[in-house]
Amino acid sequence: MHTGTANLPLHSGKAPAWLIQRMVKLAREIISLMVYEFGTRETLKRLSDPYWFQAFGCVLGFDWHSSGITTTVCGAMKEGLRGLQPELKLVVAGGKGAASRRTPDDIRQSAEAISLVSDAEALVYASKMSAKVDNTAVQDGYQLYHHTFVFNQEGDWAVIQQGMNGANGWARRYHWFSPTLPSFVRDPHTAVCADQRGDILLNMVAGEAESNRQAVAHLVNEKPEKVEREAKNIVECNLSRRHPVTLEDLNPRYFHKILLKTYERQPVNFQTLLEIEGVGPKTIRALALIAELLYGAPISTRDPARYSFAHGGKDGHPYPVDRPNYDRSIDVMKRAVQQSRLGNQEIANALKRLQRFYDF
Repeated sequence: MHTGTANLPLHSGKAPAWLIQRMVKLAREIISLMVYEFGTRETLKRLSDPYWFQAFGCVLGFDWHSSGITTTVCGAMKEGLRGLQPELKLVVAGGKGAASRRTPDDIRQSAEAISLVSDAEALVYASKMSAKVDNTAVQDGYQLYHHTFVFNQEGDWAVIQQGMNGANGWARRYHWFSPTLPSFVRDPHTAVCADQRGDILLNMVAGEAESNRQAVAHLVNEKPEKVEREAKNIVECNLSRRHPVTLEDLNPRYFHKILLKTYERQPVNFQTLLEIEGVGPKTIRALALIAELLYGAPISTRDPARYSFAHGGKDGHPYPVDRPNYDRSIDVMKRAVQQSRLGNQEIANALKRLQRFYDF
């Protein structure tokens, strides 16, 4: 299940080293205690909840609205759990920029460390497909630059990834959760949160786009020449502004090359089409429009965002980080983890009682 999307304003600056060091320690203790008390699947479920993740970032020292929460919190988790994977049976893979591209290697290398009971390549596929969906099938103007993949020994996983829109100055975060995933390409959003909502270019995973997905899968099994003829007809039509396809987008040489590849592969459905390397946003957009023109299969431009975050200023709002109090929190959590390992539930039970103030 694709559990959420959050829109956040982009800000300059970064967390100071003294805060990062504390974030790593506190993240390690919080995640460890959650695993001991609730198990790895529940831990993944909470990370996949945009509101819980946002609150987690606040506890670690970020303000509610900060776009930097995503990369810094994921980085703190990854560093904090380093060396604990065999004990916790939980792995944080990927990250920002170049680290995100190393996610498949992270998954494969960590699979043996936690004695993964499922196929590591299935997790690699999930990592790649979740990114492909949010970058190609959901064309909302946000380019992914961060991808964190968290998984447990049983093969359950959660994805936390973020895209950037330089034009409007916002970032958008996408959450995924595997145990309730119905499909990669049909209505995966169930708790989508955003502050900037509106018309987008294309949403190929919307429920109402099912007929278009089927038509697109049918199209790519046709001879390339037929599809190219229809593409030429499209760019010569007087289309509405919501159809931003131009002759430049449909570069004849490139489009023909992609159509040959898809024709040779004969994908059986839209998801297998997305798997093909080189099939990007422009290809999907063009095919969706051709399918709409030829078969009357409607496309969707509905933004998947459904809920909103409130946000305000950053850096010291509502108050600066209290370093001594932060360090005390780390000590309390560390002692709770140690006691939980030994079977003493006193501290953990006290923390559980706080749960009545917030419904996880």
